[in-house]
Amino acid sequence: MNNLSTLLVVALASVTMAFTPVPSTHVRLQQQLTSTDGSSPSCVILEMGSRGATKWEKKKEWLRSRGMSDEDLDESTPTGNPMTPVNIIIAGAPASGKGTQCEIIKEEFGVVHLSTGDMLRAAVTAGTDVGVQAKEFMDSGKLVPDEVIIGIIIDRLAETDCKEQGWLLDGFPRTAAQAKALADAGVSADCFIFLDVPDEILVERVVGRRTDPETGKIYHMTFSPPSEEDTEVIARLEHRSDDTEEKVVVRLEQFHSNVAAVKGSYEEIMVAIDGNRSPSVVSEEVMDSIKAALAKRTQTAA
Repeated sequence: MNNLSTLLVVALASVTMAFTPVPSTHVRLQQQLTSTDGSSPSCVILEMGSRGATKWEKKKEWLRSRGMSDEDLDESTPTGNPMTPVNIIIAGAPASGKGTQCEIIKEEFGVVHLSTGDMLRAAVTAGTDVGVQAKEFMDSGKLVPDEVIIGIIIDRLAETDCKEQGWLLDGFPRTAAQAKALADAGVSADCFIFLDVPDEILVERVVGRRTDPETGKIYHMTFSPPSEEDTEVIARLEHRSDDTEEKVVVRLEQFHSNVAAVKGSYEEIMVAIDGNRSPSVVSEEVMDSIKAALAKRTQTAA
């Protein structure tokens, strides 16, 4: 064993707890070291800490749950790049399952998940020009006008992470005017996903929701209740004041009065998906729809 190999072995033995081998199938980190005489390498590539390897293991677990192996990763998108930037808008009534699907989309495609509430708060905190404008309306108890919200969204979409990773716009636009304003600003999406769920199911989903104020986790007393043994959790669960049948019906009426016009604005890229099924089944159709949109974009570009 030459001196270099000896040093590598000693280093490996001394840092076993701080380093983890990079998975051999890791798309981005896969490399091969060869010695100067052409023989097989006597060391392994290491990755500082376990964060990267753990993330990769989670990715492989996700692929396996979808009936895929890590070798299939190059084929997980039509372009062969698992992180091909894609721009998505997802819409649906309250309790249609947007939150669940957004988490899955974010995990699968690596996009930046954007909600108007989060962007609004971030802009105000950062003190941007539109954030200052928004704060003036909020402090006076007024609704933030569309032009200010559009400005916040435009600023956010111009940031590096959205450009490099793609974005997922959650629940916006809500009106035809907002959709037109986005189009006028040059914002376009590859896919518009609409989760369609009957009103009576939506009411049942909303009325049964409870929130753990300490963890933020949302339960449903019929479909996904906390364990009966978690008496402390059960005791502190909160029922939102607007999660009543009377109020959700009003919210649904407002939603339906605008959604048709919004859908019309994205007719060419819209995919309506039956959201009244299990999240895993809905997710399969959502994933297929996004990948089809990417394939169409690739063909158009070619």
